[in-house]
Amino acid sequence: MLNIYLIRHGETAWNADNNRYCGRTDIPLTEKGLKQAELLRAQLGSITWDGVFSSPLQRAYTTAQIASGTTVVKDERLIEADFGLWEQKTKEEFLAENPKLWADWMRDPASNRAGGTGETGAEIVSRVDDFFQSLQQKYQSGNFLVAAHNGVNRLFLAHRLGMPLSNYRRFFMENATASMFTLEPDGSFVLRHLNSKF
Repeated sequence: MLNIYLIRHGETAWNADNNRYCGRTDIPLTEKGLKQAELLRAQLGSITWDGVFSSPLQRAYTTAQIASGTTVVKDERLIEADFGLWEQKTKEEFLAENPKLWADWMRDPASNRAGGTGETGAEIVSRVDDFFQSLQQKYQSGNFLVAAHNGVNRLFLAHRLGMPLSNYRRFFMENATASMFTLEPDGSFVLRHLNSKF
């Protein structure tokens, strides 16, 4: 059995700016974000890691480095969603520009492109699922820290829990918190903690 500690990165300046959509923009953690990662390390300090992986974006990679205190392997499949025309904007800003894009995405993110030109939810889920399948092929058991992002984490969890992807925003994933799930050899998925303080 694999124990997966799925974390969202610490705070960035854009998170603090009315949750401006960051997507693929590679910006660093704020001082608060760095402190959040340190707190996460203290919370997870009793766990011995068999592997630590992160999105290639620095906000996730730095969080993983601090939280784990060990070597981190970057994996492109964990990168945040491509948000298309929503990138660098707040929800209020892009809703004012084109409310239909948001309505289409909320109705069916699986087949609609985020921001009109970004990824579909199905494309996002496919690459994240591929990462975890490859992890299961390589390891039979162990504890793994995986640092990624709000969008990809919530879409993946909705998918693995058998929910329509349109429900992904019913999860709230705080900065620098860990959600823990297990992956059994038969493919079974069990969500054991969400936004937990271990």
